[in-house]
Amino acid sequence: MPSRLPPSCRPGPVVTAGVVIGLACLALSTTASCAVAPGPAPPPGTGPDTPFRLDRVDNVTKVAQLTGHDSINHTGAVEVVGQDLGSMFDAGGRTWFVFGDTFGQRNEGHTGGGGTEWRSNTMAWTTDIDPTDGVTFGAYVTDENGWAKALIPGKKIDNDEMTIIPTYGFAADGAMYLAYMSVRHWGEPGEWEANYAGLAKSTDGGQNWTPLESPRWGGESNFVQVSVAGLDGKLYFWGVTHGRFGGVALMRVAEADVEHQDAYEYVTGVRGGEPTWGRDPGAATQIVAGTVGELSVVWNAYLERWIMTATDGSGVGSTIREGISPWGPWGDPKPLVTQEDLPGVYSPYLHPRYVANGGRTIYFTISQWDPYNVFWYRADLVKTP
Repeated sequence: MPSRLPPSCRPGPVVTAGVVIGLACLALSTTASCAVAPGPAPPPGTGPDTPFRLDRVDNVTKVAQLTGHDSINHTGAVEVVGQDLGSMFDAGGRTWFVFGDTFGQRNEGHTGGGGTEWRSNTMAWTTDIDPTDGVTFGAYVTDENGWAKALIPGKKIDNDEMTIIPTYGFAADGAMYLAYMSVRHWGEPGEWEANYAGLAKSTDGGQNWTPLESPRWGGESNFVQVSVAGLDGKLYFWGVTHGRFGGVALMRVAEADVEHQDAYEYVTGVRGGEPTWGRDPGAATQIVAGTVGELSVVWNAYLERWIMTATDGSGVGSTIREGISPWGPWGDPKPLVTQEDLPGVYSPYLHPRYVANGGRTIYFTISQWDPYNVFWYRADLVKTP
């Protein structure tokens, strides 16, 4: 079973295929009336000598439990008792929540990932734009049984491929994409072996997914796990390797070329605040050093900076840092949700829509190893005096 974390370390029910899931009556259709997504990100920055602004985060608060029998979404109705991750992206006028290993039944007292009715990856959508009381799902993508559907099938063969874990999603050129990693083996806490990372594509509103033969990145590359954001017609991918004990690299591609391996460019160095780009992923330099795991990067209007949240493989918990531009410079990590705050915490994910007070208050998903579910948190950013 997966072991990705040190043990220390609006009104009215939604009915989809006869199953009550949430709190707003919505049809499973990409043409549903939805909130307008945030506009394009601002220009990348103002120069390498621009001072950092983030001093700390305050008022870190659990808002709601998003998944599990006892959650506000009552996910047992689609045979989900435990799942993790919960990265977010926009497509088809909806915000999609992407989950990792998902289980339908678990023995009482079970700790961490495990159980029966195992699906390696599942996904739900929402049109809820009010983050203050948690996010209510419209529905999951479901199978013929009404269960949350496994989107990208894994082989689940020992010493070959244990599971397929989605690391982020995005929309491009009229299609939906999931970045994923093929996990060969879960090792010691915070360590695992990956076969490769790649993309899966959906052209029917997320109902069916096809893994692409290209592009792909090796299991030892710096792009096994990624966070994706669009800027000026290009997609930027901040990437880390397998596990939680490396730094962050950066690649980009034009949205129209997302399926073309040779169209990707990689930051190979930064001098005077300006990056150099190359075509060889092996030459990618790390723009952030440290023990960085699952990560999420968005533009924040309050700071007028990029912000990156991540799991810290050193055992601190989760962290946040700011960047002057997509390639940096990036500030030192600051505690977000610590192990003391939430034992077994990992995978903090942001979405640019889910903010308040002009971006000063951020909302995010975060996972807890026990009870192995996804929670909704908030925190206030505090600028340097």
